[in-house]
Amino acid sequence: MSAFHHEKVLSVHHWTDRLFSFKTTRDPSFRFRSGQFVMMGLASEGKPLLRAYSLASAHYDDQLEFFSIKVPNGPLTSRLQHLKEGDEIVVGRKPTGTLVTDNLRPGRALYLLGTGTGLAPFLSIIRDPEAYEKFDRIVVAHGVRWIADLAYGSYIQDDLPNDELIGDLVRDKLIYYPTVTREPFRNRGRLSAALESDRLATDNGLLPIDRDQDRFMLCGSPAMLADIRTILKARGFEEGNHGEPGDYVIEKAFVDK
Repeated sequence: MSAFHHEKVLSVHHWTDRLFSFKTTRDPSFRFRSGQFVMMGLASEGKPLLRAYSLASAHYDDQLEFFSIKVPNGPLTSRLQHLKEGDEIVVGRKPTGTLVTDNLRPGRALYLLGTGTGLAPFLSIIRDPEAYEKFDRIVVAHGVRWIADLAYGSYIQDDLPNDELIGDLVRDKLIYYPTVTREPFRNRGRLSAALESDRLATDNGLLPIDRDQDRFMLCGSPAMLADIRTILKARGFEEGNHGEPGDYVIEKAFVDK
């Protein structure tokens, strides 16, 4: 059996000159958990050209969705950004990753902190009814440089609350907190500053962040991950993994080594 599924591109959306997303067919045998990533890319001579991509689609969708940056000289993204309907990609058969709710201890609020395309795994999680069963509130915080980079913002704010399957849960429990660093916006500054000052909680009408009550998932730039991790560790939060649930988890698959 091949290590990959071959999927057809169904649609492509260019958010900006730096960001795009696309949807593909989904093999009926492919299963994944909300928050996981998979090796995805293009077939080429020799072996496929691949990199790790979070699955932005819900685990029950009949399509797969990916959210990507555009890197002019990137071995994969320089080609991937030119995808069009009908093109073919390859998707690994074995999804994995640390951003699953089982890797967290029970808690009151779940904070999903992502920068740039680090939002992708959280798009899957906030469409999962199980996540809402485990937490009283879910805060999806998306940090970007420019307002135009707030991809999926209108979907989270306007479409998801009206979703037939989870709309009621979203309206009762989901909070969207976008923040921008390089131009005026209602939430201005880095996610780390919002966390350290407790604005991440108080701006959203929540109680101050408490190690015994609140849980975190982190995905994004290495600088953001390092800063947030330092803040959480200083407050006594413990990192979780597949072997032992903790107070926060980090997706390390996309961190530069």
